[in-house]
Amino acid sequence: MLFALGDPVAFVCLVASFLLALLLRAVAIRFTARTVGLSERRESMLPRLREDVDPFGGVAAAIGGMGWGRQLTVDDVPRWRGRGRAAAVFAAGPVFCILAGELVLAGYALAFDDTAVLSALTLGDVLHGVGYLPYAEQIVLSFGVGLLAFGLLALIPIPPLDGFGVLWYALRRPGPGMAWMRLWFEDKNVGVLILLVLSIFPTSYPILLQILDVLGVLFLRVWS
Repeated sequence: MLFALGDPVAFVCLVASFLLALLLRAVAIRFTARTVGLSERRESMLPRLREDVDPFGGVAAAIGGMGWGRQLTVDDVPRWRGRGRAAAVFAAGPVFCILAGELVLAGYALAFDDTAVLSALTLGDVLHGVGYLPYAEQIVLSFGVGLLAFGLLALIPIPPLDGFGVLWYALRRPGPGMAWMRLWFEDKNVGVLILLVLSIFPTSYPILLQILDVLGVLFLRVWS
């Protein structure tokens, strides 16, 4: 997000979209866990700073354009009621953020005449700041792309991202390879290190943004 510092309106909106995505993810995870019977109904669904914010995810958002929330491990989600329910808990946060982002982008397409912008831009372009657009368009576009980018990043199947939990429970019996990934990427924080490296290099347009561009092209073009 620091890329957008030259565009104050876009920068503020991107920061706000990241914070909103953290909130939506937390609520979606707890709501889904309660709905499928994997948490007690007395447990609050409200976000909690220590449990939902990952400092490394915040750093990645600042230096690379987008970050992630605190890791939800497969040990945190019981599978005794079925793998599908457990996988749904992991998928809830990313999917809800993607849907919210798409809803905002749909509003952009309906509210503004220049929908060609959506076919010309990539997620990375918007995360770098779109100061050349009118303020109203900057605000809506930054919020929509921020939420969309957060959700798509979270679906990548490596720890500490939620997509790993989805992959883990999609497998009937996770094998040695998955156990090895948990050991190195989760316990030894290699996953965090890789994501931070991808957020930094190359400095002008990090690899993480290039990955998000590939993942998000159809989600952005659908409204153009």
